Amino acid sequence: MGKRVDKELEEFRQIMEVPSTFTEGFSWTSLLGALFVAFLMVPGAIYMGLLAGKMEVGAAAQWVTVILFIEVAKRAHRHLNKSEIFVLFFMASAAMGMPFSGLLWNQFFINSDAAAASGIADQLPRWYAPVRDSVSYADRTFFHLDWLPVIGMVVFGSFFGELASMILGYGLFRLASDIEKLPFPMAPIGAQGITALAEDVDAKGQASAEDSWRWRVFAIGGAIGLVFGAIYLLLPTLSGALTGESIQIFPIPFSDFTQKTGRYLPAFATGMAWDFGNLITGMVLPFFAMLGSFIGLLVTLVANPLLYKFEVLHNWKFGDDTIQTLFKNNIDFYFSFQIGIAVAIAIVGIWQVVRGVKKARAEAQAKGSGRGDASGFAPPQGRGDIKFWIVLLCYLVVTITYIAVSALLLYWHHGTWQPAGNEDGIRNVILVLFFLGFVYTPLISYVTARLEGMVGQVVEIPMIREATLILSGYRGVACWFLPMPLANYGQMTVFYRQCELTGTRFPSIWKTKLVLYPIILVSSIFFMNFIWGLDKVPSSAYPYAEKMWELNALNQSIVYTSTLGEYSMFEQAFKWLYLGVGSVFGLLLFGLMSVIGAPVMLTYGVVRGLGQSMPHAIVPQFIGALIGRFYFQKQLGLKWRQYIPVVAAGFACGMGLITTVGVGITFLNKAVISLPY
Repeated sequence: MGKRVDKELEEFRQIMEVPSTFTEGFSWTSLLGALFVAFLMVPGAIYMGLLAGKMEVGAAAQWVTVILFIEVAKRAHRHLNKSEIFVLFFMASAAMGMPFSGLLWNQFFINSDAAAASGIADQLPRWYAPVRDSVSYADRTFFHLDWLPVIGMVVFGSFFGELASMILGYGLFRLASDIEKLPFPMAPIGAQGITALAEDVDAKGQASAEDSWRWRVFAIGGAIGLVFGAIYLLLPTLSGALTGESIQIFPIPFSDFTQKTGRYLPAFATGMAWDFGNLITGMVLPFFAMLGSFIGLLVTLVANPLLYKFEVLHNWKFGDDTIQTLFKNNIDFYFSFQIGIAVAIAIVGIWQVVRGVKKARAEAQAKGSGRGDASGFAPPQGRGDIKFWIVLLCYLVVTITYIAVSALLLYWHHGTWQPAGNEDGIRNVILVLFFLGFVYTPLISYVTARLEGMVGQVVEIPMIREATLILSGYRGVACWFLPMPLANYGQMTVFYRQCELTGTRFPSIWKTKLVLYPIILVSSIFFMNFIWGLDKVPSSAYPYAEKMWELNALNQSIVYTSTLGEYSMFEQAFKWLYLGVGSVFGLLLFGLMSVIGAPVMLTYGVVRGLGQSMPHAIVPQFIGALIGRFYFQKQLGLKWRQYIPVVAAGFACGMGLITTVGVGITFLNKAVISLPY
């Protein structure tokens, strides 16, 4: 790539450096903060996710917990170091984990029109959701014997998933950071926001005003979040709770113009997402990524009407809204085209990794460093690293357990190892699980770890699960809901880099996860059940879920119908020609950008803009990128890259705090029992 790529990535590399010492951050007293989050702020996060598809309450929970403990520590004349604050922040984030959040979706999907129309509603396995005539749906409760297999599978999946993610992610971090010495250019973004309050604590004894800038910047972002949150989320929440009719100055989740503009822009979804957070997102992310997204959106603006004219997008009709337009375009063209684009991304990502390995080896040989010198790969002293054989043992245990449990679930579902008409299906699915667990997962995880370390990007080979299950010859839909040993652990390497940048010992994080796990399980299942008991989900009380869940159900049904053994939506949507077009287009795009020396972020941004993901957020994000690039960055220089992540953290905190007030009032209002006198 050209110099512009290195220059842009260099901005992120220069933000923070790894400290020379590491300290313990875990303390038992900080568990009080986790309990505060788990039992007071989790319900708010669930509610706002259904209302607006947003999780600002989660960010607020993190910051409120940190601020609370800092203030308590001050009054106890105790100093909280950066590691303790980082673990507090992580603990609050982990406490917001909601392993049972999928239960609300499960009860909706099995009873949805999409599942019924596609013929899969009655074939869904009992560990996904109870049968449709279960009385638990009428009672709206998860505390029923019919939900016991579902809850059991969630506990199993969350435990082994967290174990594998933490330990295997650590192992990949060791490879990418300690051995390959990769810079992880995007890690400082998160670390900067997390250490905002630590800077405030550390600066108390220093005279320079520059030393405490993070807290001031965080407060500015928090104030913006409070003001906007009051208008965007608090007003609709309170009006809906108190009057029964939600008042929305800014429509949630977006304004839809497609039915009006369809006359001039057929098959192109138009609208606007009014969330101010999109502007800030555009400022936080690399400028060329946002520019690329906007370019990709403009390409679809021209391409969709042409594809409609030549009857490629033939299902669209005038009057369709955004949801209908996106789904029909997906069926006609973009489902296969996106797979092709993703294939191109995977090929380029793997090529970048191979090239990076060769370059690193060549540089090592040129310097005469002798890559065989094991002492050069030793981890920093005091970081709390573990033996590598523990990582390998964890990988083997988790993978084999996943495969064994999946095999038993298939036997339970069918009642035999060789069901009629599906004699070889179970055996082939088990072979697929061995391939995914012992071949694909380690390969893609390592490739992603190196790509995250080099340019801050994630690589995925698209539809690998779908392709392997379809080729297995299995008939039915139970295979889609097995606990598969399929994951990309390379993404966890960025988290460990952030942990390292804050000088936090790794065992602090592992102990936190272990202690928090039962707390998370209890709070998650309790509040999911409570919210379902308040009202039907989705319903008019939850505008985001009511609008978006049906689209998600339709898109999921496309894949699930592929193993029914009959003509399905998947066969209608999957076309090798369009997949090939997407692959060729993606490779040509990457090749062209490389030739002209365009930033790598621009290329990935264009791909995102072409992805037919919700387009209404791209315009405000691009506006935010323009403001950040051509005003704030000119005024502040590199400091802008340090300021804006902290502003974003403060904004999320402010939004979450103000909406938590509305959620609390809503819960009180709906929990009141009306007396007959």
